[in-house]
Amino acid sequence: TVAVAADKAVLDENITTYLMKVAIIQEWLVTVGGSDKVVKAIADVFPDADIYTLVAKKEVCDELGINWNKVHTSFIQKMPLGTKKHRAYLPLFPFAIEQFDLRGYDVIISSSHCVAKGVLTKADQLHICYCHSPIRYVWDMYNEYLEESNLTKGLKSWLVRYLLHRIRKWDMLSSFRVDHYISNSDYVGQRIKETYRRESTTIHPNIDISNFEYYGQKEDFYLASSRLVAYKKIDIIIEAFNRMPEKKLVVIGGGPNLKKYQEMAKENVTVMGYQPFNVLKEKMQKAKAFVFAADEDFGMIPIEAEACGTPVIAYGHGGSLETVSDGETGLFFHEQTPESIIEAVKHFESLGEAPFSYEKCRKWAESFSEERFKKEIKEFVETKYKEFKNPNR
Repeated sequence: TVAVAADKAVLDENITTYLMKVAIIQEWLVTVGGSDKVVKAIADVFPDADIYTLVAKKEVCDELGINWNKVHTSFIQKMPLGTKKHRAYLPLFPFAIEQFDLRGYDVIISSSHCVAKGVLTKADQLHICYCHSPIRYVWDMYNEYLEESNLTKGLKSWLVRYLLHRIRKWDMLSSFRVDHYISNSDYVGQRIKETYRRESTTIHPNIDISNFEYYGQKEDFYLASSRLVAYKKIDIIIEAFNRMPEKKLVVIGGGPNLKKYQEMAKENVTVMGYQPFNVLKEKMQKAKAFVFAADEDFGMIPIEAEACGTPVIAYGHGGSLETVSDGETGLFFHEQTPESIIEAVKHFESLGEAPFSYEKCRKWAESFSEERFKKEIKEFVETKYKEFKNPNR
């Protein structure tokens, strides 16, 4: 009798999990980026889930493989240039995200780096937030954002500062609407704790490395690649190699600082600008090492380089501490300065012609697979839902 009762309890729990109705919340679906791929993976785990987002493009959803009929957008979608210039509507984001009617759902999963976690839920709904970062331009990168946008002084600066102040207050208030946080890295988990005073569980995001094939024949050049904006610190990588004229550097990426970086580069540094994927992949496969100087929340591109069998020389802070295995798939430098990069490159070359196993780099990258992510997300959501429905067990 006891055994039958226990089996029935397990069966009831499994049925409850199977029947739970899920809503997925995302800020926007207008480009194919890392957070968008996370949403697609979560939707694969819960294929009947509806997706709510401020704005979305059908062609992007089609490219991601997201069912357009499952996508619900906010009133910003219908505003002038709503999908093309959605960031201009930042002051409306908190209000817009709160307008979604999520009654009838059992579980809300928000994928948030801005306002998605601020959706309104009821006491009988479980809200799990996969947090890519607390809003960086209102918290830890506030001053960098103002500098990069030329908003450090003047009337416009004070208007923007006041707006960000209001969003900061709303962000803190809305952080308590979440029942459980998942961080995309331990680094972000620490920032969640410092910003929101909440604990989190780290589940690294899914990295699709299937298009980055292993290649074991390296050539005599280093590679750096990212969007060419100030906080990525591509300028200090270029300056480091300007001072090492005997070493070659290739830089790939577009952005507002492209012309500036091309002008500062000496003959041994080639700043190619934006390049199609096949060119980026070829350079990534053949580079003797990938150089990464940004302080990222997680940072996908070092893993993509490692998937090609290419070791990484990275700034030893933030997400890089989790995406690069020091001494196994690369090494770290500890200051964002040209001098620190020069020292790291010289140390890398002092270790021999092939100081790191290219095969180990590939194997390390495979540990960030999409299958692993889906398994961990499924287990986390189902466990928390069972605890939520049966709090006394």
